[in-house]
Amino acid sequence: MAIHDELDLDGPVVPSASRLWTGGIATAVVAALVVVAGVFICRGILGIPVLAPSGAGNLGNSSTAIYAGLAAASALLCTGMLHLLLLEVPRPITFFIWITVLADIIVAAAPFTQPAPTASKVFTAVINLVTGVAVISLLSGVARSAIRNGRVAGPAPAPRSR
Repeated sequence: MAIHDELDLDGPVVPSASRLWTGGIATAVVAALVVVAGVFICRGILGIPVLAPSGAGNLGNSSTAIYAGLAAASALLCTGMLHLLLLEVPRPITFFIWITVLADIIVAAAPFTQPAPTASKVFTAVINLVTGVAVISLLSGVARSAIRNGRVAGPAPAPRSR
């Protein structure tokens, strides 16, 4: 049994929604900051103009804010998907990891379909990949925590007889 399957129950669970969504919001903040940090490193330190012309400065232009906002929104979308998987799917964390890893591969490959310099494509792909890995790893941990603090779904306990 893999480590990620430790709390990956075979049946639906009732996760702690507050823990799951609070962790999802924190993950969204991390995803946005990964994008901003990646753009800053590429543009400010490496001198590679990702997302905007080189004259736009170390943080680029409004494209950086949109990119960071989309990363945060994607993390919240993943949180919603994870919540549904936890409620209705056997082995929800395994399914979550497979779905998000495949989506991350697509997002990492997407820059190579655009007309841009190769260095910009490569570093945009790296930013996308790192953001995806952060979201996947953080939300997987959040799910385990939400499961531990929730309960296994099932019939209500029988009333005690006196």
